[in-house]
Amino acid sequence: MLRQDGLKNLDMLQTFYQRVSESLNMGGNYLILLTHDVYTVPYRATDGEIQKDASDEEFSYILCSICPVKLTPKELSYRLTENRFHTTQGSIVSAPELGFLFPAFDDRAANIYGALYYMKNATENHQEFIDAVFHVEPPMPAAAQKEIFQAILAETLREDCSLEVVQAVHEHLRERIEQHKESKEPEQLLLSQREMGAVLLECGVSTEHVQAFSATVEAHFGTDAQLMPANVIDKKQFVIRTPDLVIKVDPERSDLIETRVIDGSRYILIPADTGVEVNGVSVKMG
Repeated sequence: MLRQDGLKNLDMLQTFYQRVSESLNMGGNYLILLTHDVYTVPYRATDGEIQKDASDEEFSYILCSICPVKLTPKELSYRLTENRFHTTQGSIVSAPELGFLFPAFDDRAANIYGALYYMKNATENHQEFIDAVFHVEPPMPAAAQKEIFQAILAETLREDCSLEVVQAVHEHLRERIEQHKESKEPEQLLLSQREMGAVLLECGVSTEHVQAFSATVEAHFGTDAQLMPANVIDKKQFVIRTPDLVIKVDPERSDLIETRVIDGSRYILIPADTGVEVNGVSVKMG
């Protein structure tokens, strides 16, 4: 209703503001900003060309921003009428920490069954706000998706979960992310449970372990789960950790790392022909 009447119904607005203020706890004062606008969707021809002047579709939406109101640092001021110094303190509106766009904009059209939800801090989703406004369970945060995905790989792949396999999975997903970015497709890149299984098979994982992976993914993410590659890997770095050291590698050169058994001990090998520095000092490798 708020979107349909362009935020002109004062009673509906008051109800919304009251519902938010009674439920949302930000640990202090905050400002509720609610705006409405209409976006003219450019027409896309069959060859992919955008024709801005040929559009006949409009996207009407509301945007809600929750902005903390914080006190400014105290300042010293002088009141001439009183001939005295005083300390003054004002308030300032900070950048939004929470908000949503409704409806969602999917496939270049309004999706009234979805909304885009924004959190500045991914660990604070303010469930009380979601319950009061949306009455639904929110999607799993990206950090939690990544943590669970990593745990599922280690648990279900078992002996297949080698450095080479994890390396191949990371590289495959990173390439898919880059290809999707270059294609400039507006829709998010999502991989179904079946597609993720195909990735694992391609990376050398046995069918038995792929089936175990799929079943565990279904148990954690749902029957029709779709994973966002950008949420389950860090495309900007490739990190190897042991109890005593950390190795960080440019993801595009993760192929430089290999494992080998030498005299009965397992080693992680890294080429070190040129450009080696130790604590900022160039050294020669003998």
